Amino acid sequence: MTGLKRTSADLDPRRRRILFRAWHRGLREMDLILGQFAEDNIADFDEATLDIFETIMAEEDNDLIKWINGAEVPPERMNLPLFAEIRAYRPDFDPVESKT
Repeated sequence: MTGLKRTSADLDPRRRRILFRAWHRGLREMDLILGQFAEDNIADFDEATLDIFETIMAEEDNDLIKWINGAEVPPERMNLPLFAEIRAYRPDFDPVESKT
């Protein structure tokens, strides 16, 4: 997975903006995790879930990646069902072909 696969043409402006921000985090690992998670789920999020997703995305990438990969215990404020979904999410990365 190297970037957006879905069109955002069918999304409202808020969802398009969130989807763009999810794919343009600054830390490539977070682009891939949050970008693909958003791509797969954003069309089904209600307004409250969008608010929570934006709150999660407001966190620093270096903190998020540690919390998501288990290197550090997330703070209590991240004790959210949506954050648990993100932690459990496994992006569909393209396999790397080995040269033999």
